[in-house]
Amino acid sequence: MAQTHGTGRWQREDLGSLGADCVIEEGVLVFNAPHVHLADGVYLGHRAMLKGDTRGELRIGAGSWIGQDVYMQSAGGIDIGARVGMGPRAMVLTSTHAEAPPPAAVMDAPLEFAPVTIGEGCDIGIGAILLPGTTLGPGVQVGAGAVVSGEFPGGTVIAGVPARVLRERGAEST
Repeated sequence: MAQTHGTGRWQREDLGSLGADCVIEEGVLVFNAPHVHLADGVYLGHRAMLKGDTRGELRIGAGSWIGQDVYMQSAGGIDIGARVGMGPRAMVLTSTHAEAPPPAAVMDAPLEFAPVTIGEGCDIGIGAILLPGTTLGPGVQVGAGAVVSGEFPGGTVIAGVPARVLRERGAEST
């Protein structure tokens, strides 16, 4: 039988931690709020959905800007550094279903979890998807719509499906 995940309604005092001067726009949903931590000056855009989890904390660093309709699911743990920008409709996922042999339905396969780490000063483009196990070094710029998996060195520009390093930030594009 299907079970509800809850309504996502929450109060500021429900959060695991809440820094000073945070701006939380209307329509933000937070699930498992005790596992969600916002540092000073975090901005959460309209209708962002933050899913904390008993298996993994969701931490957003000081001065980070999370755009409208962003979705984050932290069963594997999410650690976002300070001064990170995340464009509207970006997604951060920390779990996936294991591959199941036919005829089993994939949704019946066990879940696998892996953390996502976003270094300080990164920029995540509109609609980008960060998959379980992704690590971005400091100052990585992710192109709009990229599908990101794996480790990427700091100071690089990445884009594409799947995402790959295009160049170092500040270097001329070819």
